[in-house]
Amino acid sequence: MSQGLPDNPSAANNGRPPWDRGAPPGRVVQDGGIPHETLTEKIAIAMLQTLKCTSQLWTTLRAGWLRAPCGRAVRAAAIPLSLLTATLHAADLPDPLVAKDGTKITTAREWREKRRPELLELFAREMYGVSPPKPEKLTFEVFDRDTQALNGKATRIQTAIYPGGKPGPRIDLLVYVPNGAKAPVPAFLGLNFGGNHSVHADPAIRLTESWIDSREPGSDHRATDEMRGKGAKQWNVEEIIARGYALATMYREDVAPDHEPYFATGIPPLYPDLQQRQDNFTTMAAWAWSLSRALDVIEKEPSIDSKRVALFGFSRLGKAALWAGANDERFALVISNESGAGGAKLFHRGVGEDIKRLNTVFPHWFAKSFRKYIGRDKDLPFDQHMILSLIAPRPLYVASAIDDKNSDPEGEFAGAKAAEPVYRLLGAEGLPSDTWPPLDTPVQGGIGYHVRTGKHDVLPFDWQQYLAFADKHLKKR
Repeated sequence: MSQGLPDNPSAANNGRPPWDRGAPPGRVVQDGGIPHETLTEKIAIAMLQTLKCTSQLWTTLRAGWLRAPCGRAVRAAAIPLSLLTATLHAADLPDPLVAKDGTKITTAREWREKRRPELLELFAREMYGVSPPKPEKLTFEVFDRDTQALNGKATRIQTAIYPGGKPGPRIDLLVYVPNGAKAPVPAFLGLNFGGNHSVHADPAIRLTESWIDSREPGSDHRATDEMRGKGAKQWNVEEIIARGYALATMYREDVAPDHEPYFATGIPPLYPDLQQRQDNFTTMAAWAWSLSRALDVIEKEPSIDSKRVALFGFSRLGKAALWAGANDERFALVISNESGAGGAKLFHRGVGEDIKRLNTVFPHWFAKSFRKYIGRDKDLPFDQHMILSLIAPRPLYVASAIDDKNSDPEGEFAGAKAAEPVYRLLGAEGLPSDTWPPLDTPVQGGIGYHVRTGKHDVLPFDWQQYLAFADKHLKKR
């Protein structure tokens, strides 16, 4: 990520090093000519100046330069200031490779038999809440199979899932499978925000009967034909099919309500006893649990290779996808699209959405036990890099948007990077970048990452990276 810094910076700009050129506009020069304006910059400067080095460290910031006053000049990577502060906090992150009893985890067997179960139990107890096992009464019925969907390009399959048996709560699973494949195909699976009918304008998709988060006049929070395809731009259905993947999706509100009264409809009423505890069966846990139930159904579909199913989730549903992927190792790959707090970003940085807001604005998402950590973001005994570590050694992709400040894009990168030691221990490739990548420049190893231009959303650029990542890891060579 070098920004083309000269090997001898004093030779640049007619022999004047950058810190002698004067402060960039709007910035204050002090502390021996090093420009800074905030406390975090002073912390970064102090960190640099305490380095015991034999060569001069150069670091470009988004505005201005820093240097450590030691030795000769060398080329250095460009590192955003916020990543410096992330690195500062990362030094204090809880180590996923240190067990509860203090012993260091040094083998794959120790991880699988000791540390991985510890972390799953910790996060269920302290944050996401418990989940029930696979229900014995789970049944499903295929109510639609059209081999000429999408102008003959795909087979549409719609399945009603009854986790508690019939009669009972119903979750509709919508699946498109590309036609013409000679063998079972890999698939993407994810929850959607607007109902299955919102992911494509296909008039044969059954309108959800669940509550709809709609402010359209006269809708009364019920789905109408006018809502078909309203969320299609986030799903890229035709491109996914053209690339040889199936797409499967369910509506979040079929699973658990994301509005008051919480826990009143969907799956939670099947397990009332699990609400009467501090580690209660939360909405986030229910969403994650439903993804495993969808995979139970997909395993019965011969046109899909159930061992090559990639989980995808955006925003709050990205948080659920990560928790599902951490728990259920049947998922072959996991994608977090701007999942932010409670997803991929690190709480320890103290940047973006915090634990207080999660627990007050969205009290149903996480367990009641998580509320005791309000105001303690920077000294949590755990953090989200541990959730990402639980996906190892399976491929993981974390994506950010530069204008998505609540999600703290740098913190999402730092979380992914901090999961790397577990990937390495298990013999998998990590994240092939030690610094926050430039905008719109994906990096892909066993862990993939990009930060794109724009706001909190799912764009074609994002899907292009996910498809490339899936091609690398899920397509048979």
